[in-house]
Amino acid sequence: MTTLQEGELAFDFSRAQRAIRLDDRQKRTPEGLSLVDFVVEEPHRLLLIEVKDPSCAPRRDDDGARHAIAKERERFLQKIRSDTLISDELTPKARDSYTWLHLMRQDTKPIVYAFFLGADQLPVDSGLLMRLRERLQARIAHEADQPWARPYVSACVVLTEKTWPQAFPDYPVRRLR
Repeated sequence: MTTLQEGELAFDFSRAQRAIRLDDRQKRTPEGLSLVDFVVEEPHRLLLIEVKDPSCAPRRDDDGARHAIAKERERFLQKIRSDTLISDELTPKARDSYTWLHLMRQDTKPIVYAFFLGADQLPVDSGLLMRLRERLQARIAHEADQPWARPYVSACVVLTEKTWPQAFPDYPVRRLR
């Protein structure tokens, strides 16, 4: 079974052709590249999966830890509402991961960029997530004065623990608490 974990979230990719942790701190990667967490290969596409989980539980169970987590969740929501998350984190990870795949001759299939948001402790609604997906897809296609001449991501999806099973039913995810 191929299970990859990011924080408290465990993803079962055993039904994929291949699944790797791209952002692996145990392996040497080129300096300056910001890579997505996972690359999953399917017969007709590649999935670039980035996981952000501000809903994870505090490491200590005291008021100070809970307060710090609450503040961090509010900062994260502000990054979602502004374009900071998209411009500073998600788009560079998509571009740099594509660059890595291209240079390793592994970009032979259409690429879907999936952003998984651990949102069970965040006040997000489907409208906010839809706008996030639209802004992300637009930014990936058009980062500079003109759009990229060579589109490298065919689609973007923004998913939570509730919506992940509809998009990727073959890859169960569970929270380890």
